[in-house]
Amino acid sequence: MPENIKIQYFKTPFGELKLGSFHEQLCLADWRYRKMRTSIDRRIKTGLDAGFVEMDSEVINETKNQLKQYFKGERDRFDVPLLFIGSGFQKNVWNALMEIPYGKTETYLGLSKKLGNEKAIRAVATANGANAISILVPCHRIIGNDGSLVGYAGGLDVKKRLLQLENALDTSQMSLF
Repeated sequence: MPENIKIQYFKTPFGELKLGSFHEQLCLADWRYRKMRTSIDRRIKTGLDAGFVEMDSEVINETKNQLKQYFKGERDRFDVPLLFIGSGFQKNVWNALMEIPYGKTETYLGLSKKLGNEKAIRAVATANGANAISILVPCHRIIGNDGSLVGYAGGLDVKKRLLQLENALDTSQMSLF
């Protein structure tokens, strides 16, 4: 009998998230209506050889609590156990994203350099876009080299609002967005 990935849908002030846990580790916290929803779900189910079942889990409940605190401006880091499902390179990118502090941003080039290969910008961008644990793995903190807001699974408006919540945007440039 195959194992289950416990999932729940969670409405936030920024949109609806699909949360998933496997063996009490968070493997999914992603925007429910993103363009890559089907391929991300397939990668997670295939990687864990498991199916989705809508049910409760301690890690999902704790994730909801921590996200509520984050959205109220009461939390700037998360401490739920994470389970990354992806290639070794993707996992390296996602771990590097977690090193970008709350209230700060980074560029794809800067992230590529931190990973030791500044020519891997496109691969880093692709791995960033494949992140299935939004907000907790802060892919929203990646901006263009010129300071512009670039691609985000939850949409650029949500990205802008998350960065505003974290006071990570240069307010002198706000008229550009």
